[in-house]
Formats: sequence, C-alpha cells, structure tokens
Amino acid sequence: MPEFNRDCLACPRLASHLSNIRDMYPRYYAQPVPPFGDAKARLLIVGLAPGMHGANRTGRPFTGDHAGILLYETLHRHGFADRPVSVSANDGLLLMDCRITNAVKCLPPGNKPLPAEIATCNLYLQTELGKLRSGSVLLALGTIAHDAVLRAFKLKRKEYGFAHGRQHSLEGGVHLLDSYHCSRYNTQTKRLTPEMFDRIVHTARKLLAD
Repeated sequence: MPEFNRDCLACPRLASHLSNIRDMYPRYYAQPVPPFGDAKARLLIVGLAPGMHGANRTGRPFTGDHAGILLYETLHRHGFADRPVSVSANDGLLLMDCRITNAVKCLPPGNKPLPAEIATCNLYLQTELGKLRSGSVLLALGTIAHDAVLRAFKLKRKEYGFAHGRQHSLEGGVHLLDSYHCSRYNTQTKRLTPEMFDRIVHTARKLLAD
C-alpha cells in the first residue's frame, strides 16, 4: 500500500481545484494534507477532508478553523495533546498516543468528495490502518470517515452501521468508535455538544486503558 504523498495528483478534479486555490490564495498550503501526531499512536482519529480555511490553509488536520476547536480542547482534557489549541503547523503542538488523519487528503469542492475520490484516497488510509496495533482505537468523525474505515478493512456497512457513540470490534483487536463530526454546523446546531464529544473521547481513553 502507498505511503502518503504530498505530490499526489491521482484525482484530476481535486488536483485542479487545489491548483486554482493556490492561484487565489498563494500563501495557503493547498496540497494533500498529511496525517498529524504520534506515529505509533494507538488512537487514530479519522475525519472527512481538509477544510478550505483550516487544514487546506495551514497544512495540519483540523487546524485553523472552527472544526478543530472542540477536537483539540477535548484531546487536551484527556491527555492526548499537550495544549488545548492548534493554531498552525509549526506551533509546537504535540499529540501523545494520538494521530489525526482524513479519509480524503485533499480539499474537495464544496467539501463533498466524489465516491471515486474517496476510493482512490482509501489506499493511503489502508496503509495507515495497517500500522495499528492490537487494542488500538479508531475514532471515525462522521459517516464518510466511518465508511472509509470499513472500506479499508473490506467490511460491509450493513454489518457495521454508523451511529454516534456506537462501538465495533474489528479484525486485529482494533476498536472502531463513531462520533458525529465536530463541524461548525454540528456544534452550533447542538447535534454534537461538548459533553457528547467529551464522552466519546473518554470512551476512547477507557478502551485504550482496558
């Protein structure tokens, strides 16, 4: 399986979109966004894709926009991050026993990747998941991330349905834990509250301790 490639051009629509973004915003990162965190982490958080003015701008997952506020605050509270705020890719933030990635590494137009783009990028996710040890926890943020994990493991969705707070046992002793995505829409509409997300990360911590 391929390792992450910052120069990947496998999806023509995404590559063209990023090229246009670089023309519009020359200071933006605007390339495939690499995973961030502890390379040997037992907690791997899988999001959807880089945000336009967040990871696509800064080059770090969930950094620089609203989506990362709740995520990093909660990771810090449970001992997975050394500070509660992620500002830029060079701010010195450290994650402990935690790593963050996305199902799709490039910013998609309208934040909606096509099925073929999700499938193409899944090869990179397969590589990442293949490094997980027994007892690790996969935290999927939203249905697209959940489905991408199932695709990587070649599992059927009908046997592993998505629901906030649901847990699944996967091959190799890996736990899959589902949560609503910590997007601005979900947090502002209270579909996902800080208390709900805190319970999810607390569950992840407990699964790792067990």
